[in-house]
Amino acid sequence: MLMRVFRKPRLLIVGCGDVGMRLAELARPRFRVIALTSNPQRAGVLRQAGIVPLIGNLDDMNSLWRLAGLARWTVMLAPPPAAGLHDPRSMHLAAVLRKGMIGPARAQPMRLVYASTSGVYGDCAGARVHETRPPHPQSGRARRRLDAEVRWRGFGRSAHARVGILRVPGIYDARERSPAKRLRQGIPALCPLDDVYTNHIHADDLARIVLLALFRADPNRIYHASDDSCIKMGEYLDLAAREYGMSPPRRVALAQALASGISPMALTFMTESRILDNTRMRTELGVVLCYPHVAQGLRGEWSRALPEESGSEKRAD
Repeated sequence: MLMRVFRKPRLLIVGCGDVGMRLAELARPRFRVIALTSNPQRAGVLRQAGIVPLIGNLDDMNSLWRLAGLARWTVMLAPPPAAGLHDPRSMHLAAVLRKGMIGPARAQPMRLVYASTSGVYGDCAGARVHETRPPHPQSGRARRRLDAEVRWRGFGRSAHARVGILRVPGIYDARERSPAKRLRQGIPALCPLDDVYTNHIHADDLARIVLLALFRADPNRIYHASDDSCIKMGEYLDLAAREYGMSPPRRVALAQALASGISPMALTFMTESRILDNTRMRTELGVVLCYPHVAQGLRGEWSRALPEESGSEKRAD
C-alpha cells in the first residue's frame, strides 16, 4: 500500500542573526527552515541548528535567483544598508519573490513578515503612540526602514501575498544585548528633566511575535512588537545597574550629552521619546509576553550570563 508523504512547509529567514536563530528554534517543529546568508562560514553553524543554509547576498540580486518560489513563508529580518535614502535589499528580495509567484504554483498566498523599527515615528515628545500615527523619521536609518515598509506593503497589494509589518523597538536580553557594556563604559544617561521614554522587547518574545505574525497578521497590517514597560532610559539603566550589582550611570543634561561625542545611535535614543501602545499586538496576534517588563527580562537570564559575555542593547534599525 502506498503511503502519502507529508512534507513540512518551508520557512525562509532572511537575516538569520540572533533573533532569526531564536525564531528558527521555535519554527522547526512546523517548518523546514531555510536561511539566507552572505557568509559561507556560517553555513556550518546554521546546519548544526537544524537550518538549511542558502548562500546569497541581498546587495547582489543575481545571487538571489534560487529564492524564487522556494518558500511560501518568509521572514525578512535583514537591515537596510548603512547609507542612502532607500532600502535596495528589500527591493531586490521583493523582486525575486515576485518572480516565484507567477503561474498556478501559487494557489495559496505567500505569508511574509517584515521587521521594521519604531524609529519611523521620530520624536513624539513622550506621547503614547498607536500604529495609526503618521511616521516622521528623523534619522537616516529610520528613513530607510520606512522606505522598506512602503515597498513591502506595495508587494502585499500587488502580489499574491499577505504581508505583516512589525515595528520593533530596542531589542534586549540579559546576555549579548544587555546594557551591562554601556554601564561599564560609563556612558552617561540624561537627567530626569531631559530624559526620554524608550521602548523594549526581549529577543525571545520578539521571535515568538514574528512566528505568530506569520499566521495571524492581517494583510498589510502594522503591529508594535513591544513589551508593556513604560520607562525612561535613565530608569532602565538604573534598573539594570541594580540587577547586575553595578554602578548606575551619571546623569547629565541633554546639551552635555550632545557635546560629549557619543555615537549617533546613542544620540537617537536620547533625543526621541515615545511610548508604544501594544494593544493591537496583544488582541490581534494573541501575544502573551514571557517578559512583559524589562525588569523580568534583565533578571531572567542574568544568572546564566557571564559578565564578559554581555554586550549592548541593539536597536531594530
